[in-house]
Amino acid sequence: MVDSRVDFSELLRLIDERSTAFRAAVAAAPSLDARVPTCPEWTLFDLARHLGEGRHKWARIVAAGPAAAPPPAPEVVAPQERAALLAWLAAATQHLLDALRSAGPDRGCWTWWDTSQSPQTAGAVARHQLQELAVHTYDAQVTLGDPQPLPEEVALDGVDEFLSTCVATTTPWPHEPATVDYHDAEGRSWRLWLSADGARTARVSEPATTAGASAQGTASELVLFFYGRLPVESMKVDGDRRHLDRLIAWDPDE
Repeated sequence: MVDSRVDFSELLRLIDERSTAFRAAVAAAPSLDARVPTCPEWTLFDLARHLGEGRHKWARIVAAGPAAAPPPAPEVVAPQERAALLAWLAAATQHLLDALRSAGPDRGCWTWWDTSQSPQTAGAVARHQLQELAVHTYDAQVTLGDPQPLPEEVALDGVDEFLSTCVATTTPWPHEPATVDYHDAEGRSWRLWLSADGARTARVSEPATTAGASAQGTASELVLFFYGRLPVESMKVDGDRRHLDRLIAWDPDE
């Protein structure tokens, strides 16, 4: 099973809840042509199309089971009329939820995070899909001028999910070895070790040594910072900020 404070059935409920919140923001927008400040190259329609296409894609990946590559992606066309777009988004979420329920949390499937600390399972996909939906719901709310913090249950799992899935890697860290700590205001901490062996992370209680840098905020603020929605200045930063700047600039796939 996925090492998560949120169990599989709750992940699915929260995916549905965040999808509903995203559609509510799209429904309330004055125009689908509005620019998304947190994704400035996209309009709200572009954001909705991205979200719907992605849920269809991951539904196919989960349904395909263990594989060396994702299944071919047929062309999916998002309707431009608002009511039809909202119905299409709801169907995309249902497609994903049906695939996840049918697979169960432990069934293997292809994922792009094969060198991370997250398993290649449907449960891990559900965990990451929740975060994608939550962050893009925030994007839609920003577009309306009414951004809301991520729901607490989503954000609390989101810090650990991002570090173990999106940061942890066996790709060598291209700088001198470093440690970075993250602290959420809800009382939990993580340490990230960066070295020639890559990046690995773990929950910590009382670190035996001081990290090279640390960042602190609410769990929601940390997740939004990780995804580039909040600047580093929004965090309480201690130590050498260069470590955080290098992490932000690092692309292990390059």
